[in-house]
Amino acid sequence: MRIKTIARHLTVAGLLLGGQATSVQAQDAKTIAGGFDVGPGGFPKNFNPLAATGGFTWLSTYFEPLVIYNAELTELEGDLAKDYKVSDDQLTYTFNLAQETWHDGKPFTSKDVKFTLELARNKASGSLFAARLGDIASVDAPDDRTVVVKLSKPNGSFLPILSQVMILPEHALAAMPPETLATSTWWSTTPVGTGPFKFKRYVSDQYVELAADDDYRGGKPKVDVLINRYFESPAAAVAALRAGEIQFTYVEPDDAVSFKGDSNFKVIEGASYVVNYIGLNQKVELFRDVRVRQAIMYAIDRNAIIESLYGGAAKPANCGYVAPHLLPQGLEPYAYDPAKAKALLAEAGWDKINGDKPITLLTYYGSPQAANVMAAIQSMLAEVGINVVPRVVDTPTYNGIVYKEGTPDWNAFAMVYAGLQNGPNPAGISPGLNKSQIPPAGFNTMRIEFDDLSAALDSALAQTDPAKIDQSWQQVCKVMNKDLPWATLWVANRYGVASNKLRDFVWTPAPAGGPYAAHPERWGIQ
Repeated sequence: MRIKTIARHLTVAGLLLGGQATSVQAQDAKTIAGGFDVGPGGFPKNFNPLAATGGFTWLSTYFEPLVIYNAELTELEGDLAKDYKVSDDQLTYTFNLAQETWHDGKPFTSKDVKFTLELARNKASGSLFAARLGDIASVDAPDDRTVVVKLSKPNGSFLPILSQVMILPEHALAAMPPETLATSTWWSTTPVGTGPFKFKRYVSDQYVELAADDDYRGGKPKVDVLINRYFESPAAAVAALRAGEIQFTYVEPDDAVSFKGDSNFKVIEGASYVVNYIGLNQKVELFRDVRVRQAIMYAIDRNAIIESLYGGAAKPANCGYVAPHLLPQGLEPYAYDPAKAKALLAEAGWDKINGDKPITLLTYYGSPQAANVMAAIQSMLAEVGINVVPRVVDTPTYNGIVYKEGTPDWNAFAMVYAGLQNGPNPAGISPGLNKSQIPPAGFNTMRIEFDDLSAALDSALAQTDPAKIDQSWQQVCKVMNKDLPWATLWVANRYGVASNKLRDFVWTPAPAGGPYAAHPERWGIQ
């Protein structure tokens, strides 16, 4: 019944989409090529890790952070930091650095780490980490191999944040004024990192080519060249994969099914750790009444969408989390109830607030699956009297709209269909919800200023007692479920497909593409 319902909604909305394929020459035997920026974990054509909201699967092949999650996303381990220790009061972090050189031959030292952290904290640089690193009180480099970071207060998300801060070369960037870095061509022409591969060239809108760093501390890479291909759609990447032009790409669930049982490929499936939601801009009068936000939740048949469009490979989210240890008892399930949605809208005076005026539903998700999801949502909301019109843009355009300082056109993104990481560290959602993280400080693009929610987030971030941490994040979940800063939808699985010609290849469907310890230097191809 639900699958038939979804089909009806999609037919009404008329947005069932397909894809077109492209082709290029196959690479030689010592080259691995892939669509490493395809899909929701990618960020095509962004080369600046300070401004990245995704794409770390690729960026981490030539840049590296101090610490990194393991491939299972279960714990942090050292990367450019060989090891680290945290003081008992959770205020002092001491990092012992690995012995490494930059790709241009200059030595990597503690000065580079100090420079990077100070640059990342400077919002003039265009860094998206400025507010998230705001608890740093000082960064000291007592010797070339040691960095000491002191915080002004305990912050349980500090190390997970550092896992996405790629360390940058002081000698190459210090002379550039921070305000020029965001638009500098350095990132896409002559970047210098410490990873297993060195930047070689970028062919505009086509691909990026890296060359092996033979002196990498983790060992000489097994292949000579690593290539990241750009594609107009996941379908085009799938066509290139089947043609042997690339050896890996993210795929949509329907495509993943088509590869299962094919001995030439391996399907990789895992949790995305990303909660998809409808963001409701609190600078727009339309969504300030909680009854309107509740009506949106009741109007959407999430289970039907999950069954039909995700093949069951997703879990409904009634707050920012779906992990059992983060879910308290007594959450409102917001079961599909269009009659209740209509009643709530009537109580809130929706006819006077908006009526049938079209509302743009903005997204950066451009896949056929996302189009179908938005079409279903569009039709379901229309049935209760909310008229939304989907608008799909690329990620840079989306970011330009929602992060704009000053007085943005609020109506241009009154509603968004988006995603934000909800793990492996639960603090990952704080930048998207905390009132202290409104742009340009952080990711709170919906300008949510709910005091109870921010207080719950701050309390959880400051919790240092391991026995109480889960309970603290459960309180965040309770407040989200009650106040609905977002209309939370689901957490879905993600899929990648790799050619069986690859050896020791690691890909994890991590939020923002990671980073995680994939060890590209070990990847081989037969």
